[in-house]
Amino acid sequence: MSKIAVLGIGAMGSRMAQNLLKANYPVVVYNRTVDKVKPLLEQGAIYAETPREATEQANITISMVTDDEASRSLWLTPETGAIAGLRQDAIAIESSTLTVAWTRDLAATIESRGAAFLDAPVVGSRPQADAGKLIYLVGGKAEILTRVQDIFWVAGTAVHHIGTIGQGMAMKLAVNALFGMQIAALAEVIGMLAKHGVTGTKAMDCLAELPVVSPAAQGAGSLMLTHNHAPLFPMNLVEKDFRYVLQTAQAVHAATPAAAAIRGIYQDAIAKGYGNDNITGIVQLFS
Repeated sequence: MSKIAVLGIGAMGSRMAQNLLKANYPVVVYNRTVDKVKPLLEQGAIYAETPREATEQANITISMVTDDEASRSLWLTPETGAIAGLRQDAIAIESSTLTVAWTRDLAATIESRGAAFLDAPVVGSRPQADAGKLIYLVGGKAEILTRVQDIFWVAGTAVHHIGTIGQGMAMKLAVNALFGMQIAALAEVIGMLAKHGVTGTKAMDCLAELPVVSPAAQGAGSLMLTHNHAPLFPMNLVEKDFRYVLQTAQAVHAATPAAAAIRGIYQDAIAKGYGNDNITGIVQLFS
């Protein structure tokens, strides 16, 4: 059985590592903040002091960090970076939500050392990660995906091979942008209806029965009604993803005026102090 290194034990990485441990995979964990790995060590995980030490022990490495900067530091820091420990037959999997440009640069660097690479970001938040119901969007060679897909099925219920390296990441950015647009639009119309005397409950009862509202938006609407903005997908990360969407679009001269406008709404929410709230907290701008 492959030994797996999980780099980045945050909200998602910790849950992925826990699911792998439950499936009896040997797991090596690294996190910049040591305290976060302690519950996993109690479940049998092996602790690595550096990313390099983790990859030296593993056949497969999964990275789950916040952004390009964190990914670059994790993989490329001299002496301690994960890339220095990769074996030539290893497989590196980047499951963070990153720019396409950095994803492709990272892949080229890893492949130049003889290791294989997949970008495999996930759709889903903490509840889906807990339940092993994440959806993987994969970019890279089909034969490499075949070698690791059993690992994806431990944490997920669907694996979509989107295409070549970077295309999984592009799809993830598109998914997050579309979701963020829906939630901002829903918050806006709920706010408008409330000022006409239509309660949020009445609004969602009606909208939920119409084909214009997706199941994901219905779930978000329920959280808005209960003022439950615990950070499943914090607005700071939502804004980051919109920024990456714009950068990715600009690289290929694609027009994204809607994404630019919606990013501005989330920036406004962050400026008003809502950045650590869940994406549904955007409704506070319109109440």
